Amino acid sequence: MAVRHRSGIGLVGLIYIIIGVFIAWDRGYIDAGLVRQVASALLAVFLWFLVLLGVDLNIRA
Repeated sequence: MAVRHRSGIGLVGLIYIIIGVFIAWDRGYIDAGLVRQVASALLAVFLWFLVLLGVDLNIRA
């Protein structure tokens, strides 16, 4: 009998991360500026070809 292994964090892990993000936001470790910087960085990573074409992916308020 083959044993199946599920990869991923699962529902409990997802809930743990969501609660951690909420607590970090509540205590001031995460703010809107940090979220904008992370979002801009992720956009630049996944849409790097647009960056090479001169598109500015910085998110501003």
